[in-house]
Amino acid sequence: MPVQPIRITVLGTGYLGATHAVCMAALGYDVLGVDVDQSKIDALSSGTLPFFEPGLPGLLAESLATGRLRFTTDFAEAAAFGDVHFVCVGTPQKPGSHAADMRYVDSAVTELASRITRRALIVGKSTVPVGTAERLAQLAREVSPAGDLVELAWNPEFLREGFAVEDTLHPDRLVFGVASEWAEERLRQVYAPILAADTPLVVADLRTSELVKVAANSFLATKISYINAMAEVCEATGADINLLAEALSHDARIGGRFLKPGLGFGGGCLPKDIRAFQARAQELGVGHAVAFLDQVDQINIRRRVRVLDMARELVGGDLSGVRIAALGAAFKPNSDDVRDAPALDVARMLYLEGADVIVYDPEANANAHRVYPDLVYADSLADAVSGADLVLLLTEWDEFREADPVALGLLVRSRRMIDARHALDAEAYLAAGWEFRALGRPIGTTVDQERRAVA
Repeated sequence: MPVQPIRITVLGTGYLGATHAVCMAALGYDVLGVDVDQSKIDALSSGTLPFFEPGLPGLLAESLATGRLRFTTDFAEAAAFGDVHFVCVGTPQKPGSHAADMRYVDSAVTELASRITRRALIVGKSTVPVGTAERLAQLAREVSPAGDLVELAWNPEFLREGFAVEDTLHPDRLVFGVASEWAEERLRQVYAPILAADTPLVVADLRTSELVKVAANSFLATKISYINAMAEVCEATGADINLLAEALSHDARIGGRFLKPGLGFGGGCLPKDIRAFQARAQELGVGHAVAFLDQVDQINIRRRVRVLDMARELVGGDLSGVRIAALGAAFKPNSDDVRDAPALDVARMLYLEGADVIVYDPEANANAHRVYPDLVYADSLADAVSGADLVLLLTEWDEFREADPVALGLLVRSRRMIDARHALDAEAYLAAGWEFRALGRPIGTTVDQERRAVA
């Protein structure tokens, strides 16, 4: 008999789940997305994404048009439909704790497994504390009518917001955490088109696969905070962090990726993942092994405070009544995600000190307004900077990188710029008459020095 094609369900249709469902359908699978939020299901079914991600809207429309992609709130339909079920439910930080909140993952697995009546594979993609997969495997066997015929594997995700489609269809590696040869073979079937492109594959046990994502995020966060710690030293000594980072990048042992100083990391992954990792390590009695992550977190938060200090310095010490254009609200460009966003946090702190803050982000204004409705949001870059006493570059969108400093100078009241992302051409701004500051760089540059020499 011919082998029946694998049918896939994706539990959770947030950023990870919707992306995974759309991309699996684009690979040719029949896919059913599942969520408890009817409004989200209705929006996706009509071709509307609840978030901004370049390239995904067109792929969603194409997948819906082929009939290979559908969405539902019915777990019974999902259990009957799917052979491989991907769990892509969020694991936010617990209120009042660093630990991950596992309620949503536990609920999704329980609701699905309790309706599965035949052999099936449940595959976790959510970022979870190590040991979760074994617990969920036992839970699934206990609640499912199929008992031991339901297996669980782990397949961590490594998506970068703004590049999620590319990272799903052309990942730099795949990790399969499995407890049986059958589970491994099932995953190899699902990812056959990707593995055919010689994508590196690591087959591991469940616990190692769970640790891969948090270990990767912790390493990345450490690298970002390290260069920002060096920026603090550079500010104290008059050294230039950009030149320091360039020199370090030529060392093959270090490399230049993510060795860029700035406002630090944010979003829905790195901050909560390194905190959850610390919490789980404490539970396991090895908290000392990752104690350094607390300093990584603190360095990251200090960058935001330093921008606030720099703003005070530029306006003479008192922010009350100072009109400030805050350019950016999302935690990174090409995203509308404002979770733990450094840009929005800085805007809030400025507002709390009495500044007249005008926020503009090309995609994240609506999400930012829901989080901080007291802030004022502009509809354009020109509206944001008009009459400003100080401009802050907080998210490095291309629109801000490419703005003409001369044209902007005609709109502001005072030409003062803080580049918190090292995204702008400092000399171009200085030549256009701006006071220009950047984290970790000396106040004077070549243009400053030439101006003083002429004077």
